[in-house]
Amino acid sequence: MVLVLAGCAAGDSSEDVAAGGTTVSNCGIDVTVDGPPERVYAAYQPAIEIAHALGISDRLVETAFLDAQVLPDYAEAQDHAAYVERLPSREALLATGPDFVLSGYNNVFTEDGAGDTSFGTRAGLAEVGIQSWILSPLCPSADGLSDEAIDPATVRVDTIFDDLRDFGTLFGVEERAEEIIADQRTRIEAVGTAVAGAPRPSVAIVLLDEGGGIRVAGGVDFGTQIIEHAGGVNAFEDLTERRHVEIDLEELMRRDPDVILTSTCCDASYTREDGAEEVRSIVENPALAGVAAVRDDAVYPFLFADRAAGVRAAHAIELLASLLHPDLVEPGQVGSGTE
Repeated sequence: MVLVLAGCAAGDSSEDVAAGGTTVSNCGIDVTVDGPPERVYAAYQPAIEIAHALGISDRLVETAFLDAQVLPDYAEAQDHAAYVERLPSREALLATGPDFVLSGYNNVFTEDGAGDTSFGTRAGLAEVGIQSWILSPLCPSADGLSDEAIDPATVRVDTIFDDLRDFGTLFGVEERAEEIIADQRTRIEAVGTAVAGAPRPSVAIVLLDEGGGIRVAGGVDFGTQIIEHAGGVNAFEDLTERRHVEIDLEELMRRDPDVILTSTCCDASYTREDGAEEVRSIVENPALAGVAAVRDDAVYPFLFADRAAGVRAAHAIELLASLLHPDLVEPGQVGSGTE
């Protein structure tokens, strides 16, 4: 009962010794395993990279839907993993025989499959013996809802660390999980020290939709955390109803961000260089000529994968800090990652 009432708070865990199993709470759902899961399905970039980081690549029955190249540290492991570009149907998922589904985003657990193919709700998967996990920084407000329905209180870097500790417990890799957490903390704190006291430029993460529409990352998007830790402020942090908010050009002009980032996605081959065309679309738009970021040549290619909640956090913060504060954080200080 206590675990259920914990809601979306990550890190609440207990071990049911009497039953011989382990139970932890994730986004208000009890996740119980009799032993470390052996057949893991990883969906979306954050989940895939976390699985590799934890050293459980050999347990992956399949991986699906990468937004960009995996970080170099995980490239070899991903080369040996079964991979499909598109998310499978529920039937195709079940055919792989997983005992655990690890997902970077909650779209696959929606009742109506909003946005992507749905595996069914997490409760429904549990009924057929499959436990599941959604990365806790993007906890939906209820099972069956998409990750656009986020509890803002969960969108924190520390929530990633809570997840990693829980994964250590569930998968029997506690020591490796703590090593990852220590590395992430050290690197993120080093950036914080470097940019402390520096001016904080306003940053807009812009998504260019087909047909000319524009969306931006709002305050509940994890990109806000990346920006803040890198020494900036999200120009649209007050928009908290959804992760991605549709705006018009006039609103972008009115906010006048100091820096604009693209959100290049979604192909397993993508690097930041693939965002060059989006950068050109922004800087060559006459209506945006007076925006500070365009005027000051501060429109940068950025990957959607680099604003995801996962083990990319330190890399993304280092990278963005080197763009926002090049005099304080040099590109050479950026840790492992896809450039």
